[in-house]
Amino acid sequence: MTLTIAGLQHPGVPGDVDANLAIIADAARQAADKGARVLVTPEMFVTGYNIGAGLAPLAVPELVDRVAAVAIETGIAIIAGLPEPHPGGGITNSLVVIDRDGTELLRYRKTHLFGDLDRSLFVQGDTLPSTVELDGVTLSVLICYDVEFPETVRAAALNGADAVVVPTAQMEPYAHIAERLIPVRAWENQIHVVYINRVGDEGDLTYVGRSSVVSPDGVTLAALGASDTGLLIATIDPEATRRARRENPYLADRRTDLY
Repeated sequence: MTLTIAGLQHPGVPGDVDANLAIIADAARQAADKGARVLVTPEMFVTGYNIGAGLAPLAVPELVDRVAAVAIETGIAIIAGLPEPHPGGGITNSLVVIDRDGTELLRYRKTHLFGDLDRSLFVQGDTLPSTVELDGVTLSVLICYDVEFPETVRAAALNGADAVVVPTAQMEPYAHIAERLIPVRAWENQIHVVYINRVGDEGDLTYVGRSSVVSPDGVTLAALGASDTGLLIATIDPEATRRARRENPYLADRRTDLY
């Protein structure tokens, strides 16, 4: 089995949940028409990311139900970035994996907060994600800054993931993360990396775009440019993961007794 994934690179509408859900729904319909099984949005796409005090009133549990309604309507699974009220207080930078029948398959809270911006808005999650299976393909997830730590992607690979899906809001001056680090993460772990970013401006941030899907041998399967708006589509093939791990056996050759 293989899994065709669509990624939405888009500026969104900061602070306008209705507008952003409409963008997701339109993208989901287009993705489904192109044969995609799942659509991935950028980080915090449902509400906007760098919106300061405007975030808290929008961080309500009902956002997940609204994403689920879009998945049901459009007939495609959705991985969406959104804020979530934390049971212990504050807001988490989260994502949900919703299947096309509206079932929530996975929820993850960003574990590595980036700088003053993240820390002023969010409380951190304390658990790396489990994996989820779609049509026989095993996925894990991370959010933006999480992927910049080697240990997180390695954990996904060791958990048997064929791909790690990373909604992001990567901004200037960090284009090198998208261009250089993402292929390295795929290569060193023999895993597909699905890295889906924003474009345009939001507050004082300028996003760098450059969304991509990179295969386990470090080859870019699909990519968008620095200012492109739209969908990228690529197919995750578990056999490519297995083949890469045979040909480049980093995982098998680790000396865990030394680390």
